[in-house]
Amino acid sequence: MRLLAVVILAPLLVTVPPSPVQAQGAPVATVSPRSSRMRIARLLRDTPVIDGHNDLPWAIREDSVAPRDVGAYDLTKRTRGMTDIPRLKAGMVGGQFWSVYIPGERDDPNYASQGTSASLPGYARVQLEQIDIARQMIDRYPELVPVKTAAELRAVRKQSGRVGSLLGMEGGHAIENSLGALRAYYDLGARYMTLTHNVTLDWADAAMDAPTHGGLTPFGEEVVREMNRLGMIVDLSHVSPGTMSDALNVSEAPVIFSHSSARAITNVPRNVPDSILSRLPRNGGVVMVTFVPGFVSQALVDWVARAQAAQRAASQQPGADSTSVVRAMNEWVAANTRPRATIGDVADHIEHIRKVAGADHVGLGGDFDGITETVVGLEDVSTYPALFEELASRGWSDTDMRKLAADNVLRVLDQVEKVSARLKTERPPSTRTIQQLDSGRR
Repeated sequence: MRLLAVVILAPLLVTVPPSPVQAQGAPVATVSPRSSRMRIARLLRDTPVIDGHNDLPWAIREDSVAPRDVGAYDLTKRTRGMTDIPRLKAGMVGGQFWSVYIPGERDDPNYASQGTSASLPGYARVQLEQIDIARQMIDRYPELVPVKTAAELRAVRKQSGRVGSLLGMEGGHAIENSLGALRAYYDLGARYMTLTHNVTLDWADAAMDAPTHGGLTPFGEEVVREMNRLGMIVDLSHVSPGTMSDALNVSEAPVIFSHSSARAITNVPRNVPDSILSRLPRNGGVVMVTFVPGFVSQALVDWVARAQAAQRAASQQPGADSTSVVRAMNEWVAANTRPRATIGDVADHIEHIRKVAGADHVGLGGDFDGITETVVGLEDVSTYPALFEELASRGWSDTDMRKLAADNVLRVLDQVEKVSARLKTERPPSTRTIQQLDSGRR
């Protein structure tokens, strides 16, 4: 599975099972649970969820039983993961950006040489393989309908039980510093690109790596401009605050954060600071709140930090060895119950983003099948209605919940297409290179 932003301690800590904690601070609902469920069922039937990020194509690639075999990973029945067609229907999902993630780390085993060549290949081979897996998956099931435009997505969402399916690239390393490659991926169906994954690129700083450029380089800015011209959404999940800020300065179209939450609520680098949230109304962009436990629960983040400190202390004791450290950590875990993230935690992030950026600038990006631990109550793609019930209990209007479910991201798609249509009349495809634009930069 992909590297998470919060490091969970080694397997020695799994001897004590986690226990759920009750959501804190949520007001008591003033209507019956049945009435709330009926309200949400009606709302999501009319406005099905569009989710910004699901890693099912990578789960198929890495499947322990039949890796890369799309046919063997049967989505018509309950899968080993978090996503299948029956659960998508139960979750009232009408649109999905399927992530065609590839690792950014050059030493990842997926980049091992093929055939007799001794040199490592570039990222492009693995990226093309992931696009192929995703397209095979979508083509295999009539319930998954390939779409490339906002109009096509709207049309599919009117067909009950069908999921408009778009592709999202997770990491600009896949373009290998080439605007020509960027255009080729767009032609293959990619409708957003996350500028970085966890590794800083030659042209953009990542949130989980040391900053090198202070944000975007001139070539990075050109990447954003060319994405605007193409009609490819600029995704700012995973990037540093400097890259977020630079992209907002350059982009003429709304951006998204396909799977991020609010840094003011959970202080981790992968989340979005308020200084960026406050700029979204002018840009028109959307933060699609994610369900990654380590990004939504400050209690969990703090627990992990304490556990890591305890592990360091145990390893520094005189005569410490692996056996004594394991014993000490098992005792520590037994005495310090590991928190679980809850639906209430996720709702807190949604409400904070609504408060700072506005109801027009928040969406959902669960990151299902890209995580190994889930939020209590949000274990798979069937559970979106439960989150809306939580928000209804907090007084959310139907209008704001429709915006969260789908209307905001549809507006982004509309505007990205309009900007693209205008820019294509104003300038041709860019032929600028990183050598031309970033020459002399350190």
